[in-house]
Amino acid sequence: MKREGGFLKHIHYLAVEGCIGAGKTSFCNILAAKLNARLIKEDVAENPFIDKFYRNRQRYAFQAQIFFLLSRYRQQQEVAQKDLFYNLVISDYMFARDRIFASFNLSEEELSLYQNVADVLEKTTQKPDFVIYLQSTTERLLKNIHQRNRKYEVGFDQEYLANLNEAYSHFFFNYTDAPVLIIDASDIDFIRNPEDLDEILREIDKGAKGTRFFKPLPHGEKK
Repeated sequence: MKREGGFLKHIHYLAVEGCIGAGKTSFCNILAAKLNARLIKEDVAENPFIDKFYRNRQRYAFQAQIFFLLSRYRQQQEVAQKDLFYNLVISDYMFARDRIFASFNLSEEELSLYQNVADVLEKTTQKPDFVIYLQSTTERLLKNIHQRNRKYEVGFDQEYLANLNEAYSHFFFNYTDAPVLIIDASDIDFIRNPEDLDEILREIDKGAKGTRFFKPLPHGEKK
């Protein structure tokens, strides 16, 4: 997949999104290597409140959320910086999606304070030129979470994940600030199956206007 021609030639900032366990970071690693792009990755583990948050969401949600907000804001300043070696920037999150978690986890008073801060910061962040949303079933997300076996995700709350997954879908079905390619990743494995990856890459290269949906054939059903 070459960046020299077609849709991707005109893209500076591409963001990949998905609920927890969708595989967005793994996909970004692959995509950045394929496209010779600069990669900006969120490091969840560096948040000092993340372990406490998963043990007691109500008590530690605000601290965890503010840390993420400020950390993501610092990273997003890199997006606007031109790089002599990379024309394309790929990020494994969108700054705007932080509000999904905030609305889910914060009390009314905390959310009001959070939104005041987020509104100021968001004015100076760059919106993506193109968004890829990896959509998946809650069952598949939970399976992926168990397979990666991160310490702070042990015993992940399935009901919380199901509600969060629904909130993600609602957000991206109504997102209009950039073209969105929604990929159903429930029945594919772009990490282990090259055919799945190639099919997705071809679809990305078609570009998008507005919101477009794509459901790849499961591995084994491709001709």
